[in-house]
Amino acid sequence: MLSPQQATERVAASVGARYRRERRFQMYGKLAIGSALVFLVLFMANILQKGIPGFFQHYVTLEVDLDRELLDPMGDASVDSLFAGNPRRVMQLAIYEATGAESRADQRAAFKLVSTGATNRLRDMILEDPSILGTRMSIQFAVDDDADSYLRGFITKATEERRRRVKDNQMDMIDRLQAEGRIEYKLSDYIFTGSDSRNPELAGIKGAVIGSLLTLAVCLSLAFPIGVAAAVYLEEFAPKNRITDVIEVNINNLAAVPSVVYGILGAAVFINVFGFQRSWPIVGGFVLALMTLPTIIISSRAALKAVPPSIRDAALGMGASRVQVVTHHVLPLALPGMLTGTIIGMAQALGETAPLLMIGMVAFVVDAPSGIFSPSTALPVQIYMWADSAERMFVAKTSAAIIALLSFLVVMNAAAVVLRKKFERRW
Repeated sequence: MLSPQQATERVAASVGARYRRERRFQMYGKLAIGSALVFLVLFMANILQKGIPGFFQHYVTLEVDLDRELLDPMGDASVDSLFAGNPRRVMQLAIYEATGAESRADQRAAFKLVSTGATNRLRDMILEDPSILGTRMSIQFAVDDDADSYLRGFITKATEERRRRVKDNQMDMIDRLQAEGRIEYKLSDYIFTGSDSRNPELAGIKGAVIGSLLTLAVCLSLAFPIGVAAAVYLEEFAPKNRITDVIEVNINNLAAVPSVVYGILGAAVFINVFGFQRSWPIVGGFVLALMTLPTIIISSRAALKAVPPSIRDAALGMGASRVQVVTHHVLPLALPGMLTGTIIGMAQALGETAPLLMIGMVAFVVDAPSGIFSPSTALPVQIYMWADSAERMFVAKTSAAIIALLSFLVVMNAAAVVLRKKFERRW
């Protein structure tokens, strides 16, 4: 039998061991959090390093003679007349003058330095202000992707000429234009106003952003009311029996189903059965609504359970019906939690790619969609397509689109936190 002193020493040693284990456990937790933060910082730094240059590109300033006969052969500055004109020749004369190209080989090389979208920019300027016809103006045009790669340092003269797309005479022309101050590196006006394009210098995220917003609008208009109604019924009105138990189990299981399965379901039902066309935002919204419904139902039921039973008992004691108790008292108190769960579900839907690929939103769409029945793509799908492109400038554009997508996700999650803090009530 232990003496009192021995027992005290043993207890003290045991307490000390427990404290040491607790400190080690806390240290492991801090290491885990620190490791996660380090990886997050490295990830964000990598994305920002590659993505910020995607918001900028090089432009060349040319002195352009807006020849009325070449640009407006019909003389009425109409769309038909401008498209019947020859803006390509006007651009050729401007770039030949700027680079001093005289031989046919140099002229062909010089014209390749300017983006193919330069002629469209010229037409748009004339449509906006026909009075500029017949004048000489300094106009900025985006340089071609290959010339931009040379200006960014991805292509150098150290590489053999036959192994690069920018030839020696083109590099000399670019150096001359840069020395004359004609080339400027500035914020791209295509990244926010352009849509998908085969030419990376003309590609932008406008069409994909509008497509994502239309898809989310359809998803929210379906998933939120149906999800809240299902949660209210299951939590407040449904009898507790085997049928409701099966329903609850299936809802929990549906929350764990891979998103690509919902895409296959959408392609089979909405496209093959109902006859909707592929790549419509309404189809994407239906698919994402099916995928988001379990999340909204589960979070809404949790918000309803968080309302104290005393609220219900007090309302019932005052003579309110079950429907009045739910609609006038329980639902308003649970709504902040429901909105939080819905916003988080929408943020998850915004970043989904697999189900949208299955319903054809991977299509090459140049114009921004005009509605939910217009061909469209979505921002995560646009990122997927650009990441598969070989051109160097698409690497920066892909990272820029990722930054835009992450910004949307951060805003939506911040909105969820703000709503929860603003409307949350504690009992």
